[in-house]
Amino acid sequence: MLKVLPIQSKTEQEAICARCGVTYKEELLAYSATLDEKLAGICQFTMNNEGGSIRDLALSEGCDNSEVLFVLGRATLNFIDLTGVHKAFYDAPVDETNEMLVRRIGFCKREDGRFFVDLTNFFTSPCQHDKH
Repeated sequence: MLKVLPIQSKTEQEAICARCGVTYKEELLAYSATLDEKLAGICQFTMNNEGGSIRDLALSEGCDNSEVLFVLGRATLNFIDLTGVHKAFYDAPVDETNEMLVRRIGFCKREDGRFFVDLTNFFTSPCQHDKH
């Protein structure tokens, strides 16, 4: 079973970052994912006046299930939206191998090259993602 939960302590966040090969950033919030009770991935993010910003989205060593990243990304966007922040950016590195995933999560590439999603009604029924 796939579970996505907020990371409750900075010590735990730092340890999970190390297991997922990303740099721990104390100022960021984070979600972790487990698959069948084993660590599967992490998403570090922040929110400010501009909107939410996903900074890291990575699988743990030994996990190759890209659905984990999709669910982590969507869970993070849902949290950002529920806090009243209705704009989000994907500020983690994007290359040819993960651009399709970033778009599938809901982000669109702006003219300036930055990936963005307007979360207004994104999670209402019917899902607004189809309009992006």
